[in-house]
Amino acid sequence: MGRDFGALASPGIRGLASYDPGHDIVALRNKAGEQGLLELGGNESAWGASLLAMAALRSELQTLELYPDPRGGVLKHALAEAFGVPREHLLLGNGTHELLMQIAQVFAGPERPVLVSRYCFAVYPLAAQAANARLDVVEALPKDHPSQPRGHDIDAMIAALTPAHGLVMLANPNNPTGTWLTTDQIERLLQAAGPDTLVVLDEAYGEFLALPGCESALSLLSKYPNLLVTRTFSKLHGLAALRVGVLVADPGVVAVMERVRESFNVNSPGLAAAAAALKDEAHIATVLHETAGNREALAIELKARGWFVHPSQTNFLLVDFGTPEAAAAIDRGLLARDIVVRPMRGYGLPQCLRITVGKVEQNARLLKALDAVMAEAGLSAPGAGASA
Repeated sequence: MGRDFGALASPGIRGLASYDPGHDIVALRNKAGEQGLLELGGNESAWGASLLAMAALRSELQTLELYPDPRGGVLKHALAEAFGVPREHLLLGNGTHELLMQIAQVFAGPERPVLVSRYCFAVYPLAAQAANARLDVVEALPKDHPSQPRGHDIDAMIAALTPAHGLVMLANPNNPTGTWLTTDQIERLLQAAGPDTLVVLDEAYGEFLALPGCESALSLLSKYPNLLVTRTFSKLHGLAALRVGVLVADPGVVAVMERVRESFNVNSPGLAAAAAALKDEAHIATVLHETAGNREALAIELKARGWFVHPSQTNFLLVDFGTPEAAAAIDRGLLARDIVVRPMRGYGLPQCLRITVGKVEQNARLLKALDAVMAEAGLSAPGAGASA
């Protein structure tokens, strides 16, 4: 046996499991049949990047020998204009994953625990453990909640808050449940948090949230200096391969975070494509409109087959297939038909699969395959009565 270098790692890292990306997508692509692999597991945009973003990206390929702008000036200017904040409120990251890990690195630790909700995004517990911080998990709302099954229980989170908490981390809308919080709920949480407790609102899917009373937490930044908001270009803007994220926060928070930001952490094609994507209003409108319509149509079809479909304000649906065995059998059957969805065992929901909303023809292929898998495996849905 080789030397146990894990024993030399810091305490938080020793027991840390690396992020699970799900199925081996590259291997599945290589062996897919004539139809190709239908990838509905990563919540990527079926509509891809905008033409403006693609043009900006191609222009940067002529100067790959040069380092990117370490300050990200062009993108920060575009973000400041889009978000209505000064540039000193912005910190760029290699995707929001990097930013979330760094936030915990800076503001959590053995004496500053992290508060999260059950069924939170998998990176939050990883970030807390890497920072050697205690993770306090608040139970989510029950599955039979009338409007937010398995969603964040804000009242319970407020009750669990203590002055010692360094961070509260939650997503709105939430991955993997698709559920959401109102602006009033977010503000109640912010009011309950002490001045030394930073509240991180991960809005990776924030642009998809289109309900009355549900504004972006960006609107609250001027009122609450302990609020941190993260956004990504991986979902709505279809730039997942380029890894571009942004933190919007009080300039004092940003200044401290700059101390751990890696130099040149966002590449030149990413900076240029992201800045251009923000200006392509027609593409943004198309993606939002098509996603919302296709999401509702897909949810109706899945519910008609008797499965429990969580309400969603994202570009995916969380579907409860009744038992872990049924979900695993459906996952295997779909993989055999070159369709990838995301198993939820790692989220404590082994009976569920998360399904990205695709274009009309992609959703039709998924539904046809689901019917075939159910018939082939002799499975029956647990019954009607799925969530609205």
